[in-house]
Amino acid sequence: MKHSSFFATLVLLFSLASGFAFAEQPAININSADAATLASLDGIGSSKAEAIIAYRKANGAFKTPEGLAKVKGIGARTVEKNAERLTVK
Repeated sequence: MKHSSFFATLVLLFSLASGFAFAEQPAININSADAATLASLDGIGSSKAEAIIAYRKANGAFKTPEGLAKVKGIGARTVEKNAERLTVK
């Protein structure tokens, strides 16, 4: 009986952990997000996050999330991977 309780606990913990892995991530407004927030996007590190902020300062707000691909070093594939999380306001 002791082994089945242990096994049931492991199954429950695995189920909870995998559920959190697929939890919806919050939207990121690319026109106001800071570097740390931008760096949380897939394929965006700290240097690309800084490039996004520099581009924003030089060219104004992004009109669409796809405009992010205009930033040097960020391609359409990166925008596509993050499409569900990107927003502009």
